[in-house]
Amino acid sequence: MRIIVDAYAWVELFLGSLKGGRVRELIETGEDAYTPDSVLAELSRKYLREGNSEKLVRERLATVHAASRVMPITPDLALAGSRAYFDLVENARRRKLRLPSLFDGLVLGAARLKEAKVVTGDPHFKDMPETVWI
Repeated sequence: MRIIVDAYAWVELFLGSLKGGRVRELIETGEDAYTPDSVLAELSRKYLREGNSEKLVRERLATVHAASRVMPITPDLALAGSRAYFDLVENARRRKLRLPSLFDGLVLGAARLKEAKVVTGDPHFKDMPETVWI
């Protein structure tokens, strides 16, 4: 199975949680693992906001690069991500969640382009056919 690893999943992996163990297993046993480059920005923002050193942030980003193929935002991904964003907005409204970010749309758009599953525990993706829930 091809997978797209979103920021939620990477955070769990770096925490060493049970969910993170599942993420590690999926990355190691999957056909291909991808991470949209926007996830790198999400992770950087999170860890810097929490006061972590730039060195730690760089180490974690290097781990993402080593464990998955980082997908750049191409015109195809920009379009697929924008379409997917509107699907996530509709899902969020139906489920009375806060609105998703465009980053979430890029993750779902990447999954659709790669015919892959999104590995996540983010409620915006719950019950979506492209989701592997952790």
